Amino acid sequence: MSVDLSITQLVLDASLVVQLVMIILLAASIISWAAIFRKIQTFRQAQRGASAFEARFWSGGNLSEIYTASEQPAEASGGLERIFGAGFREFSRMRRNDADAPAIVDTAQRAMRVALSRESEHMETHLPFLATVGSTSPYVGLFGTVWGIMNAFLALGGRQQATLATVAPGIAEALIATALGLFAAIPAVIAYNRFNHRSERLTNRYEIFIEEFTTILQRHLHQGQANARVAEG
Repeated sequence: MSVDLSITQLVLDASLVVQLVMIILLAASIISWAAIFRKIQTFRQAQRGASAFEARFWSGGNLSEIYTASEQPAEASGGLERIFGAGFREFSRMRRNDADAPAIVDTAQRAMRVALSRESEHMETHLPFLATVGSTSPYVGLFGTVWGIMNAFLALGGRQQATLATVAPGIAEALIATALGLFAAIPAVIAYNRFNHRSERLTNRYEIFIEEFTTILQRHLHQGQANARVAEG
């Protein structure tokens, strides 16, 4: 008597607990891949947006014109633009209120730091889920394997003679749970490490821009004060 050891049949013949473990792991894997593809698109857009905005910003254009362009819906596509917009908006508002130079620069920098925090939070979306899947899926799969093997050996209790043919199906269906656990965990771990690295690189890029833009604002204020003193003299 031959035994059907195809994967589909093994899954169908598995116990309810093992089947639930397989469903959970399969669902986690599908959601992980959806999150991975979404994050790939998010980081590509962020990189392209940052590069395009930096090229426009360092081309030597007027800050007001760059700000106006960045506020257009078709243009505001990157985190760097939003950080710049938050800083320049506060800079302009404080200048209209005739605040002193240190307060103007400090307020603009704090506004950019708040915008940076929002961008970092956006970049880290779904990363905790990937980390959770990567760290727990092997153990969930191992639980399904242990449960399946335990049931396989318990089923042998009432048999007079145990052969490999009687044990193999139960062990094979249990090992599928381990395979699914690794299938869900490995891509999630790789993606988490990769995205975490890219998030750190983008955050550093944004922080460098904040420091450079703050220096430009300080220089802009000092130049304006110097011109005002010349005009008064």
